[in-house]
Amino acid sequence: MNDNSAVDKLDDQTDEALMVSYQEGNTAAFDVLYARHKGGLYRYVLRQLNNHTELANEIFQDIWMKLVNARLRYQPSAKFTTYLYHLAHNRLVDHWRSEKKHQQHIEYEDILENQSAGPHNKLHQQQVQKEIKQAIALLPEEQRSAILLKEEGLLSLAEIAEITGVNRETVKSRLRYAVKRLQGMLHPLRPVQ
Repeated sequence: MNDNSAVDKLDDQTDEALMVSYQEGNTAAFDVLYARHKGGLYRYVLRQLNNHTELANEIFQDIWMKLVNARLRYQPSAKFTTYLYHLAHNRLVDHWRSEKKHQQHIEYEDILENQSAGPHNKLHQQQVQKEIKQAIALLPEEQRSAILLKEEGLLSLAEIAEITGVNRETVKSRLRYAVKRLQGMLHPLRPVQ
């Protein structure tokens, strides 16, 4: 069997199976996991840290190191993404505690789809994106985290509940309040005609 067919076999495995394979010493399994999840995880961390690239890079690497160090304790009882984002959430909480900053600014790009590329609409879209970033930054940390876990991590309510240590209904409430707040803050924004 050549290296390409071994990698192809890994590509077909679930995240959980890859993590178990990595536990058993297969470093190629880690490479596949990293390739699958680096983009979403990095965007989640970056946006939680107001686009502070240097700090986001440091925390992003810390999260992967935590995964490497915890690989022998991993139990495939939950989805791998839940486990990974739980590590990320905890690392961010540690950062905020150490910095004693509870109002983080984040960037939330690509929230507007199918906008016209005309100069007026493009200018309006940039203004709306700026307003969205500011509005999300004003959300309480719990609501902001829930929104980003759902949108960036593509996690379910149950997974977000597990990561944040609250029940599913609390997650639903946080998301509902966050959306209501955002709608209230962003209501005046209208597309340029």
